[in-house]
This record gives sequence, structure tokens and C-alpha cells, in this order.
Amino acid sequence: MQWITHLEGGPRRVNHAAVAVGHKIYTFGGYCTGENSRKYSSMDVHVLNTTTFRWTKHPVSDLPYFENDDILPYKRYGHTAVLYKEKIYIWGGRNDAASCSVLFQFDPVWHCWTAPRTTGDLPPARDGHSACVWKNRMYIFGGYEDGIDAFARTTYMLDLEKMVWTGIYVKGVEPSNRDFHSAVCINDKMYVFGGRGTEMDGFSSNIVVDVYCNDIWYLDLRTHEWVKPVVPGQKAIGRRSHSAFVYNNKMYIFGGYNAVELVHFNDLHEFDPSTNTWREIKAHGQPPCSRRRQACVLVENRLFLFGGTSPICTVRFDEDELIDHSDMHVLDMNPSLKTLCFLALKRYDLDDSLLPQHVRVEYANMFTPNKITISRPNNSAG
Repeated sequence: MQWITHLEGGPRRVNHAAVAVGHKIYTFGGYCTGENSRKYSSMDVHVLNTTTFRWTKHPVSDLPYFENDDILPYKRYGHTAVLYKEKIYIWGGRNDAASCSVLFQFDPVWHCWTAPRTTGDLPPARDGHSACVWKNRMYIFGGYEDGIDAFARTTYMLDLEKMVWTGIYVKGVEPSNRDFHSAVCINDKMYVFGGRGTEMDGFSSNIVVDVYCNDIWYLDLRTHEWVKPVVPGQKAIGRRSHSAFVYNNKMYIFGGYNAVELVHFNDLHEFDPSTNTWREIKAHGQPPCSRRRQACVLVENRLFLFGGTSPICTVRFDEDELIDHSDMHVLDMNPSLKTLCFLALKRYDLDDSLLPQHVRVEYANMFTPNKITISRPNNSAG
């Protein structure tokens, strides 16, 4: 397992949502510090070709929102994106004015948006929730609900064939209220980790404090029962706004933020559901800097991590002293001999002129920055 490259010049986005379709990654929305996030404009879409490491801006990003607001989602953050039958489904999220409860479908073949009509027990608008697909169902959990002005612990299921929502109301124990946690599906279970919740301060009955839980929960997707497994040994530190992905039936988490400890992370941890144990992974190469609200998408054996935000000063920081990223890091879970040779060429600055042309292009793409960075707006702009 090795971090193989770090490229600047991609879309500068924070709290965006992304999903892979074949060898391409589609990323939707997010924000950049200084943007006017109360303004309604159409959601921007960027596409990464994971073979060439090149970013492009999708043409639907330039469609006028108010001429197409019945089918176009407005730009937002804290939303989710999932893939089902080669279609991408976006749900939830918010701008600085309001959160959203409309389901949108993006077709990467025809390059168009639609808003499928849904019925049933519709979930209220929220952001910071999680979404997973199991069989023909999308499950959403948690988040922050505008309507009740509080963190949620509710779970809803959408039948993606019938477009019918169902609220999952469970008996017994269940995870606490939270937002900006992570959730992944492994076999027939949805595993939930981390997030930010609140509780009453033990020393004062009228002071609410943030809580960052590091327990693992899973929802049995066959019975809709929540289970809190016994996890022996050391656990990953509780956090929010981290990333999670699945590789070889194990859950991995990267980065995130704990406001109680005032710490941003760049650690990588593996959770094995077969043993209910954690271990920290020390991958070879240079890892990304500590950050939160980035996107991570696995394509075959490679993890593509991009965007997010970090403290300008790593010793002590103010919430306003953050820098948004336009970079991309690639973690190869099982580097090939070709990849290792490329790394050696780069490390020792060796001559590549005798390589076949297509190999030279592949090598150059691996280390050549992109050029579509969204310029950082002036902080006085809205």
C-alpha cells in the first residue's frame, strides 16, 4: 500500500460528494471559502479520468439554474452521491440559505439531470447524513435536520426501482444523533463510524457540548436491527468529516476533525468486520496533509482523495484560519511493477526518453499537475 502521487490544479472544493462510474469519478458541488453560498446557482460537476489523472469540467455545470430549477439541483454542500445501475443519485445537502430533500438523478451517458418523483414516507431535508446502496435500496442515516434544528438518528430507505421512501423505525438500541459520520456497506450490513453529536455537560444541566464517538455500529440490512459489536483493543479516535471506503471487505477511514481536541487528522485506519478489530495503517510514500471534508473514491485498487480543508497553522488554529485544497492524492492498495518503476524514475530523476511514447505519456500524467483549479474568491465576496 503506497501513496504514489500528489497533483495540484484540480477543482478546489470542500464538503463535496463523489462517486465512480467505471474508470471516471464524478464529483458534485461543495464550496470554496469566500464564495457566496446563499446564491442559487446550478451544481457544478467535475470529472476525473482515473486512467490519465486529468480533470475536466462537465458542461452541465454551466446551465442556468433558474431556467431549469425543476430538474437541476442548486449548488450545495453536505449532500451524498450514490451509484445505481449506471445512474448517480444526489440527495440532501444545503447552501447557506436552506437544506434540500429533493432526489436528483444524473445520467453520465446523456449528460443530463432529472428529478424522479418519489412517494412514501419522505425524509425531511438534512445535510451531513450518510448514504449507502444495498441491492436496489438506498439507505440514509443521521445528519442535521433544519426542521427540528437538531442532529438526527433516523434511517430512511429508498426503493430505487419503485422510488418509494420508507422510514426505518427500530426497537431497542440504536446509534446516537450525529452528523458528518461515515457509513459503508459490507455484505449485508451498513457500518457507521464517528460523526458529531451533542450531550448535556456533566457539570451543568443547561450546557450542551459536542461529542465525538468512536464506537462502531452496524445496521443489519436484512432485519433492520442496529447492533453495537464488541470491539477489543485500540480504536480509531472519534472524528467527523472524515472519509470511509471499502477494500477487500474491510472498512478504511482517513482524516477528519475532532473539535473537542482541536485536531485535524491524516491517519489511515482499517476496521476488519470479521474480527471487529482496528489497526492503523502506515502506507509507504508521503500521505496527504491533515484535513477534513475531502472526498475519497476507490477505483479498482486505487484510492483517489481530493479537496477538503486544513488549518493554516498545524499547532493551534482558529476556525477561520483554514485553507481549501485543489489537490489530489492517490493511494495504490497494491502497486504494480510498472507503478513502482514510475516511482523510481521520478525519485532518481532518470531519463525516460527511451520509453515507448504511450508509456511516457502515462508516466507524465502521473506527475503533471492539472490546470482547472477554481480560483479562490476574495473573502469579502458574500
